[in-house]
Amino acid sequence: MNIEELQQICKSLPHVTEDIKWGNDLCFCIAAKMFCVVGLNQSPTSASFKVLDEEFEVLSTRKGFIPAPYVARYKWVLVEDINRLSTREWKHYVTQSYNLIKDKLPAKIKKELSQI
Repeated sequence: MNIEELQQICKSLPHVTEDIKWGNDLCFCIAAKMFCVVGLNQSPTSASFKVLDEEFEVLSTRKGFIPAPYVARYKWVLVEDINRLSTREWKHYVTQSYNLIKDKLPAKIKKELSQI
């Protein structure tokens, strides 16, 4: 897995935008809400994403994973090397994170997105 492959997975989802935040983080968003953050100036490349409440504890203790700094309270995990997950796992976790964020959007925003 490399940044371009992860970028392709993220951008395959509807209404996704990408932005560089904090100088060196590639952020993928739905309606300006982040669902995946990739550290660009790190070796190995790390990434953070939101997970289900019941997955958070399990993933946080898995080798190469930690609770994501600043956002762990919202059930975000950080994978220290994006190569720790297979393409299949990345597709699962990115899509799940996207849906978790999208589902929390205000009804007005959801309606606007459905009309695009």
